[in-house]
Amino acid sequence: MNRQFISTSSPYEKIASFSRAVVQGDWVFASGCTGYDPETDSISEDPAEQTEQAFKLIDWLLHEAGFRLHDVVRIVVYLADRKDFEAVAPVIGAHFKGINPANTTVEARLVDPRMKVEIEVTAYRSP
Repeated sequence: MNRQFISTSSPYEKIASFSRAVVQGDWVFASGCTGYDPETDSISEDPAEQTEQAFKLIDWLLHEAGFRLHDVVRIVVYLADRKDFEAVAPVIGAHFKGINPANTTVEARLVDPRMKVEIEVTAYRSP
């Protein structure tokens, strides 16, 4: 079974030898998606806006892999500060309404101190 690797133009993918997403059969595993906006080279201070930006990357990765948001079966959310949960949860809920993937949310220090949220998704495409 061949693997498909999905990458962006981020130099960190080459430096750290990773892919934004890996497709293996009917599965796709997406690396953490943050609120970084490559078009403006900026990160919003608002955790809800960062979450929306992360979903733009998630949607793009899934599309590139031939998947859709409704294929997501698991999500892991990393929050730099658990106090941001109240702002982030409704954004996630709006995107996954009716999809209801398994969800784990943890508080963790993120690589860039401006980042408040990072989201990983795993998706399965039913044959």
